[in-house]
Amino acid sequence: MRLIEYKSVGEEVWYEKLYNGLTVLVIPKKNYSRTYAFFATNYGGCDRRFKLDGQWHDTPAGVAHFLEHKMFDLPDGSNALATLSENGASPNAFTANGMTGYLFRCTDKFEENLAILLNFVMTPYFTAESVDKEQGIIGQEIKMGEDSPGRRVRQNLMRALYANHPVRDSVAGTVESIAEITPEVLYACHKAFYNPSNMVLCVSGNADPERVKQIVLDNVKTMGAEVPERDYGEAESELPAKIRLEEEMAVAMPLFMFGAKLPYEADGRKFLKQLLTGELACEMLMGESSELYSQMYKDGLINRSFYCGTADFPGGAFTAAGGESKDPYAVMERVTEAAAKMAEGGGEALFERLKKAMLGSTIRSLDSVENICHNEAEAFFHGYSSFEAKDILLSVDIEDCRAFLREYFAIERLAMSVVRPLG
Repeated sequence: MRLIEYKSVGEEVWYEKLYNGLTVLVIPKKNYSRTYAFFATNYGGCDRRFKLDGQWHDTPAGVAHFLEHKMFDLPDGSNALATLSENGASPNAFTANGMTGYLFRCTDKFEENLAILLNFVMTPYFTAESVDKEQGIIGQEIKMGEDSPGRRVRQNLMRALYANHPVRDSVAGTVESIAEITPEVLYACHKAFYNPSNMVLCVSGNADPERVKQIVLDNVKTMGAEVPERDYGEAESELPAKIRLEEEMAVAMPLFMFGAKLPYEADGRKFLKQLLTGELACEMLMGESSELYSQMYKDGLINRSFYCGTADFPGGAFTAAGGESKDPYAVMERVTEAAAKMAEGGGEALFERLKKAMLGSTIRSLDSVENICHNEAEAFFHGYSSFEAKDILLSVDIEDCRAFLREYFAIERLAMSVVRPLG
């Protein structure tokens, strides 16, 4: 395996793309008692339309999430989740908009557990009966999500911002969409996306890189194949599809979330710089250290639930703020006015203080093997390394933040989602 050194953060990554197409990243951590493994595929809730072998395929909303649930079932009737737990590991899995990941942490029997992980993720097994049963289980999960005001306010913001992108829809899909899922659909999507050329294995902790590589070679016999081309819908306007979306639910105080679309940047490092710039700009404008936050809190417009920042998904990103407020539109008005003022100048001392704090947080995150593996997998799919974040953050200056505020917190760029109390 090839050693890559990131001297600015004092980290080493052992890297190799194996003959079967799978990329393996090992970040050893001396004196760590536990080891963490994260096996991820570049496939999530937004990847519903794809091209393979020259043909376009359309799949129902929720397939990636459904597939994640079913992957633990094995042909011999066993369940990989139970097997890993019985072997002393703590396993889990999740599906996001752009990635599905399977993971475990353990203090011993790491090599045995890694072999189990690799085998079950690469072994699809679905029957009509098991799919039908899972539709009922996930259907209940979807209904619970629909009853969550927090999830609802976020999903409605996506529907307000975007006219075509599948980020408008829940990763889990709907009860109606998952009813269209069959074993054939699951097998087809597993073949398309769970191929080694579309995946990465990240290991961090008490692990030997060469042993990890050998375990992969012994257990992943599938050869890499064509990586599907994705289609996320027609190009979006810079402006939101709708200015506002409101509904009523059983909440004590209105929940709100407003935000703006950010452009997609194919270059991973430029994309990361945009997100980091947005995080810094939001903290300058309305983070807990800002004058605006203090004043809105004093005036009773916001409480400790208030948050702000940026997020990304396949083919796009957005910046947003939200929380609870008796008057969400007054909050948005205060934010846009303050953004216009800050974009013109000032705030140098606050910028430097926040940038140092963010640099410290970035370095502290490297103490977590979980953070390292998740961040490295996501970065790999975007074409960079998460260990470059410090250097990229250092390149952000106050003029970058002012330009961000000027462009993305202009009132015409913002959409508002509100969940109000019933009645």
